[in-house]
Amino acid sequence: QVQLVESGGGLVQAGGSLSLSCAASGRTFSSYAVGWFRQAPGKERDFVAAISWSGGSTTYADSVKARFTISRDNAKNTVYLQLNSLKPEDTAVYYCAANRYSWSTRIDVYDYWGQGTQVTVSS
Repeated sequence: QVQLVESGGGLVQAGGSLSLSCAASGRTFSSYAVGWFRQAPGKERDFVAAISWSGGSTTYADSVKARFTISRDNAKNTVYLQLNSLKPEDTAVYYCAANRYSWSTRIDVYDYWGQGTQVTVSS
């Protein structure tokens, strides 16, 4: 069982940056791949980025590639998402999720979810 808590969201102007954190409970967090997803009002939840158990492999949605960076510190049971060059279309609730099988882009692979953190980008 893994419990996830996101933090770091907020209001930022276009072009600005935010750093999101996903803190996990559980001794075996290093065995879990983690993904970040986001959901804008009235839209489906979409994949943003994912990272493997060790942090050695990552994957990104095309819309955020070169602007967002996912990383993890297993000693701190935390996964990070650095958001740079933010755009108004990045406005959404950002969720982290974990699973033991794959750093997948597929939402249905993930078993554990956090409650989300709001990111709002003003133009």
